[in-house]
Amino acid sequence: MTCVLNPGAVYTISGRKMAYQKVNADQRAPGHSQYLDNDDLQATALDLEWDMEKELEEPGFDQFQLDSAENQNLGHSETTDLNLDSIQPATSPKGRFQRLQEESDYISHYTRSAPKSNRCNFCHLLKILCTAIIVFIFGILIGYYIHTNCPSDSPSSGTVDHQLYQEILKTIQAEDIKKSFRNLVQLYKSEDDMEVSKKIKTQWTSLGLEDVQFVNYSVLLNLPGLSPSTVTLSSSGECFHPDGQPCSEEARKESSQDLLYSYAAYSAKGTLKAEVIDVSYGMADDLKRIRKMKNVTNRIALLKLGKLPLLYKLSLLEKAGFGGVLLYIDPCDLPKTVNPSHDIFMVPLNPGGDPSTPGYPSVDGSFRQSQSNLTSLLVQPISASLVAKLISSPKARTKNDVCSPLQLPNNEIRVVSLQVQTVTKLKTVTNVVGYVMGLTSPDRYIIVGSHHHTAHSYNGQEWASSTAIITAFIRALMPKVKRGWRPDRTIVFCSWGGTAFGNIGSYEWGEDFKTVLQKNVVAYINLHSPIRGNSTLRPVASPSLQQLVVEKNNFNCTRRTQCPETNISSIQIQGDADYFINHLGVPSVQFAYEDIKTLEGPSFLSEALFSTQSTTVEEMDPFFKLHETITKLSGEVILQIANEPVLPFNALDIALEVQNNLKGDQPNTHQLLAMASRLRESAELFQSDEMRPANDPKERAPIRIRMLNDILQDMEKSFLVQQVPPGFYRNILYHLDERTGQFSILVEAWEHCKPLATDETLQEALSKVLNSINSAHVYFKAGLDVFKSVLDGKN
Repeated sequence: MTCVLNPGAVYTISGRKMAYQKVNADQRAPGHSQYLDNDDLQATALDLEWDMEKELEEPGFDQFQLDSAENQNLGHSETTDLNLDSIQPATSPKGRFQRLQEESDYISHYTRSAPKSNRCNFCHLLKILCTAIIVFIFGILIGYYIHTNCPSDSPSSGTVDHQLYQEILKTIQAEDIKKSFRNLVQLYKSEDDMEVSKKIKTQWTSLGLEDVQFVNYSVLLNLPGLSPSTVTLSSSGECFHPDGQPCSEEARKESSQDLLYSYAAYSAKGTLKAEVIDVSYGMADDLKRIRKMKNVTNRIALLKLGKLPLLYKLSLLEKAGFGGVLLYIDPCDLPKTVNPSHDIFMVPLNPGGDPSTPGYPSVDGSFRQSQSNLTSLLVQPISASLVAKLISSPKARTKNDVCSPLQLPNNEIRVVSLQVQTVTKLKTVTNVVGYVMGLTSPDRYIIVGSHHHTAHSYNGQEWASSTAIITAFIRALMPKVKRGWRPDRTIVFCSWGGTAFGNIGSYEWGEDFKTVLQKNVVAYINLHSPIRGNSTLRPVASPSLQQLVVEKNNFNCTRRTQCPETNISSIQIQGDADYFINHLGVPSVQFAYEDIKTLEGPSFLSEALFSTQSTTVEEMDPFFKLHETITKLSGEVILQIANEPVLPFNALDIALEVQNNLKGDQPNTHQLLAMASRLRESAELFQSDEMRPANDPKERAPIRIRMLNDILQDMEKSFLVQQVPPGFYRNILYHLDERTGQFSILVEAWEHCKPLATDETLQEALSKVLNSINSAHVYFKAGLDVFKSVLDGKN
């Protein structure tokens, strides 16, 4: 991976090693360019429409002077001409977006008279010969000129790029992904995750990926104790394990070793004997109602997973005074085909990174805080069958197949003794990092992230899916690279460790290289858990990238799969994209297959990590065609972001997203609406007027393109806020779920925390949103002023 620290110098970063390489800043060859008219493409309908005047485009010519051919350090042979190819205009589903188009048509014309001679016959013959040669040469030049300047006969750069992308992607085969997946699953039984990391590094290196390295961090992991946690009924003295089985030695021997891993990582540990109080989903309204009826101090909450982030609900319970939590998944929240009554699961209570080094990397010499638990609550995940025993309830579903949610009657009292055992140890977490160096902008990174199995945790098989997909794309990409082609920007491939404990590997790596990444990361492509079902493709994307995802989704949809045109949203997702979205403000994309029935249930159920899935990956995708589709969709997005001269990001879509988030009858939003209107105006001007310099031959210079890309790259950083409720995204452009269309922190202030909060809390949330919108408005306006100053200076 590379980071340009000064003009003409590039520092290569892989792990902690840095090697100095000198790279020429300008690698464009002389050439002329011409603009074509932008065709109207059908736009995706939105509730919020806007009108923009179509830009007048003038064809022109421009030249770039190539300083030198110092590109051998990038692994290429000498190249004398590197033309800027044309890029097809893209139409936003929410607005028109004109991008740079260039076509090389430079031709050198010259004539030369024949020498005179005293001999007539020789002169005559020479004249005939010269005339024939000149006619022949002019014929070739005229034919070449007509051919290169005829739009109907000349393939545009966009077409050339598309053909290149398809040549790369067509080599991706489902059978290869299946073989890779099965090889990885065989390593799952190993308790040493280094075996998996070594396998990934060896495979990526053999495929030709550059400088593949381990990046290790010594971090604090919260592991299960020597024996499982227990729940004992005081009335009968019966003792149960988290799966609902009795605590007898015989039952323990019959159960799997996975029983140890039914726990909440970083929970408080100890024993608590108290009354169990059913708090349902732990919403603020539920707690307000319960606190009016009962004293909840040091009681044990019976809590359902889902509807809101677990960390947020635990913070409410902790603030209310509870001492412990029995966490479960209600069978009614899952599809009828799933029977989770005996399923045990793990949940991490870590918001991200090594808990002993919060906010800074776990490198040698770092101060470590003594923080073995991240909450004062004793938290224990239990199965639905154990909940049924605690509340003396029969099966959840009745005879007529109507599901009855599990619920403890209000007039009954249950007292239990909860024992939670965990051990905290320093362990090594390993990331595998490799890259393909960019050609013209090697200091701009597209990060592609998956994760691998981590010892002492649940990972199921989904880690093998994500690793097999990222490996399949590398296998398809590297043959082109070996033959001399390179993307314009650097592509960094990362396989993260420690994901199950709170995205520890990606957080530590991000904190380690934060200064470099803040400036240079362009986008993050998330491959976390790509196959969760087989009924519908569910893309998640930042607002600035939704246009690109719509184009790829519509183009690649087949009759075999469902591809809803409007099912692309910006919602909170699980996995290692967290650090890049919430701490760096990096645009992100994720493609994943889901089960429609699962999507109909409460959100945030995916926070539970099961020891064994009710349906395996191969049962959901026996022929690995869904894996192949995810690989090709993600791969084409990667190639387009890495290779287009102007980043395919959309400024106006961000402004429209902000306005959509302010829809409804919420109070105190008049100032927000006024500021959102100003943001939309500045975004419209930026999206239209800032494309004019790219159309103007006087302004078509690498530095101008670089300025434009820098602005596009950092658009979402304005929406990062410092303090949010636990479990909420700091990037406020992301919703809690698809059912919530407003800013999450405002929803929390208006509805969930209003009974427990003061007016200052609501005003603080409104101020955070207002300042973010204003910051984005100022950002776009400053971009307009900078470009205007450049134009005025040249005039």
